[in-house]
Amino acid sequence: MGIFTMPSLGADMEDGTLVEWLKAQGDTVTRGDIIAVVETEKGAIEIEIFEDGKIEEILVPEGRKVPVGSPLATISGAGEAAVSEAVEPALPVAVEAPEAPEAALEIATIRPAIEDISEVRASPAARLFAREHGIDLNGITGSGPSGAIQLRDVEAAKPAPAKRGIDLDAMRHAIAAAMSRSKREIPHYYLTHRIDVNSAQNWLENYNLQRPAPERILFGALLVKAAALAIRDFPEFNGLYEQDRFNTSQAVHAGVAIAIRGGGLAAPAIQNADQLSLAELMVQMRDLIGRVRRGSFRASELTSSTMTVNSLGDRGVEGVLPIIYPPQVAIIGFGKIMELPWVVEGEIVARPIVQMTLAADHRVSDGHRGGLFLNAIAEKLDTPESL
Repeated sequence: MGIFTMPSLGADMEDGTLVEWLKAQGDTVTRGDIIAVVETEKGAIEIEIFEDGKIEEILVPEGRKVPVGSPLATISGAGEAAVSEAVEPALPVAVEAPEAPEAALEIATIRPAIEDISEVRASPAARLFAREHGIDLNGITGSGPSGAIQLRDVEAAKPAPAKRGIDLDAMRHAIAAAMSRSKREIPHYYLTHRIDVNSAQNWLENYNLQRPAPERILFGALLVKAAALAIRDFPEFNGLYEQDRFNTSQAVHAGVAIAIRGGGLAAPAIQNADQLSLAELMVQMRDLIGRVRRGSFRASELTSSTMTVNSLGDRGVEGVLPIIYPPQVAIIGFGKIMELPWVVEGEIVARPIVQMTLAADHRVSDGHRGGLFLNAIAEKLDTPESL
């Protein structure tokens, strides 16, 4: 019997609200299925399951806030008989100033509270509905004969699910907490390098001329692919620093910083970015940008990045000095394409130039290797046909 728990979607996450179940008790699930939506300070996150099986029991009802690691549901494996092992449901997180009506919150306790309801006068339908939705009958005033609780009384008492979407104030708080921790714990160093992107720009123009608009590639996709390919030879920039040690990652999962309309920022991962073709990478970038701006990302996308790329060229800035997102150890920033005088074969000519910046963790790497890494990215962009 597997236990599906409230995941940690960031180093500073302590709890989350189960907003919506997308699967029901008894449903068969397979690895990768999205089965629930959890509200965190980063917004509403779709949660995947990482095993095959069947949902035996849902332990936390919609609208409940519980700590990270709390059991949310029990999952029996494929072909495994259901086990009646008792699993302690999660205790709800204390809410000092609930937005929902106070009465609704008081009656919405979880399963242990509804075991002791023998003295409560209620119809069988009302008891069944209360059991299925984790509602305590003790706090409900019945409208039936002699005050017996009816189904309609329990339905009215069911707490409304939390609203999906992004709370920009909460997201700003989460960003501030993560960036403060980064600056407090990570000894950053920065390197900048200007690169001639004439070859990349010409190659991209010819590529896009031969394709309809939906199949065209943005310049940003070249930047992500070049960084993902180059980092293979510089493993000290690709991985996570946790529990006082760095663990390099064999896979390259590139976090892509995406601005959210109205404010806020998210950096979900494009997994195995180094192995994707540019066309495949562009498809995934479009999908991520669309879903992030709708406030719909998946847990695995928020927690799997092994490095991050942040391009603010489309915002008109010449350069970016990014802050590392812990527990990652490197982030690469790109500014806009600038037309600048450049020496080519002894002549001064106008060239499209981009400023590239590496922010890296001095606990893991140093400037010598960082400089080589930036030059490797530049070489990839100078041969765009190899991307």
